[in-house]
Amino acid sequence: MSTNFNALQVEADGPVARIWLNRPDLRNAFDDEVIGELGQAFAQVGARDDVRAVVLGARGPAFCAGANLNWMRRAADFTHEQNTQDAARLAAMLQTIHELPMPVVARIQGDVYAGGMGLVAACDIAIASDNANFCLSEVRIGLIPATISPYVIRAMGARAAQRYFLTAERFSAAEAMRIGLVHEVVAADALDAKLEEIVKSLCNAGPAAVRACKQLIEDVAGRDIDDALVARTVKGIADIRASEEGREGVRSFLEKRKPSWLL
Repeated sequence: MSTNFNALQVEADGPVARIWLNRPDLRNAFDDEVIGELGQAFAQVGARDDVRAVVLGARGPAFCAGANLNWMRRAADFTHEQNTQDAARLAAMLQTIHELPMPVVARIQGDVYAGGMGLVAACDIAIASDNANFCLSEVRIGLIPATISPYVIRAMGARAAQRYFLTAERFSAAEAMRIGLVHEVVAADALDAKLEEIVKSLCNAGPAAVRACKQLIEDVAGRDIDDALVARTVKGIADIRASEEGREGVRSFLEKRKPSWLL
């Protein structure tokens, strides 16, 4: 895996890959370079069969403060076509994270603003320290959180989005958990212990089953329960039962031993 990034640190530790936003002096704010490097790093990790889980974290006091001010100054003079291309790059990066075959866990150690909210929402699991704050601040400067909205609305729900998209209020980690944006909130000094607990659970599960579960959620969430969906779920369980990993998992359970992926 390439580690020649300017704005990121990428580490591989056995079955876990860790991608760190690494511009603490800029509060890990987005610009075109950060967006490009995130897309590249996640694409590289996603192509690896030996990686079972990915952690997205950040160095310094802030997780991600939204858009870099210098990038915003440049964008202020963009044409409509340039703005379209710029937004498309951000959308592609978020889609890469969302569609990664293996689960992605967000380690949120500090404030998350604007586009950073899209990063959190695109991850499968989000764990936050209790001192983190969150804000969809776009309307304060006459913009809208359009590109990140599919992921943020899916995470927090339309009703919460109606408040926080429109008011740009800052809200706490506890509120982020209440509305579903994050899954758990812990004290700052307990963040890494909780993160490792989650990562261990992911790595203990059947790797093919975890990937299939990610796709299952994508296939089923929000869909009508019709004959086509029922048939898809029937095929899904039949396929996994007949697979080598499925058979090994059931045999190991019945024989009261560890499955082969843990040996």
